[in-house]
Parts: sequence; C-alpha cells; structure tokens
Amino acid sequence: MARISFAAHPFLLGFEQIDRLLEKTIKSSNDGFPPYNIELSDDNNYKITLAVAGFSEDELNITLEERQLIISGKQIEKSNQNTFIYRGIAARHFQKTFVLADGVEVSGASLEKGLLNVFLLRKNIEPKVKKIKIDSNE
Repeated sequence: MARISFAAHPFLLGFEQIDRLLEKTIKSSNDGFPPYNIELSDDNNYKITLAVAGFSEDELNITLEERQLIISGKQIEKSNQNTFIYRGIAARHFQKTFVLADGVEVSGASLEKGLLNVFLLRKNIEPKVKKIKIDSNE
C-alpha cells in the first residue's frame, strides 16, 4: 500500500521538507523508552520531561537540527564486576525526536532526580504581508 503524503495536496506548496521530517520522526521514536511527559504551562511555554534514571549529564545529548529536537542517551560502559540477579533499571541507548513548530525555541534544560527537563518557548512571530508587483509584458 502506498503512503499518502499530506504535502501532495496541490494547495500545500513547499511543504515536502516538513513531510520528510514527520516521517523521520515517526520512524525514530516509537519504542516508548524512555517514558516522557509534555506539559504546557501557559500559551508560550512547554516542558518535555524524560525519565532517564541512571544517566549522567555526560551520557545525555540534546541537539536541534533544522526543526527537529533530538534527545539521546548513551550510557558509558562501566568496568563493573557485579553480577546482576535482576536488572530492572534499563541501561540501553535511546533517541527521542520531536518536531518543533516555527517560532518554538529551546530555552534550556536541566537534570534532577533522574528526570531530564527540556524547556521550550514559543516566540510570537509577526505576520508578514508583502505586496507583489505585477509587471506588464507589453
């Protein structure tokens, strides 16, 4: 079955990049680990909270590529002689991807008590109106 793209609509010109971003995001972050919350504190402030128990600041990475916010974690192998009888705390790598709207910026991040908080701020974008001059070919 062929995938139908929302960007294929004739009135949506130039949205192919957003369609590719959404497709990439869907493929890269659907495994459910780590669990996360997204909060809206007011009309312009968001907070993404990820449960990252066992990860240190050095093992976490937050990047912004175009409009994609990528949060990843890779635990450093510790030379540990311990034998686990049961290991319920996940020690696996992860990557979560979020697509940000125009005007949404990352304003900061913090790690406390095993929770990674990423703060987002939506800036008001002034609408742009531009008059297009029509040239006469006569």
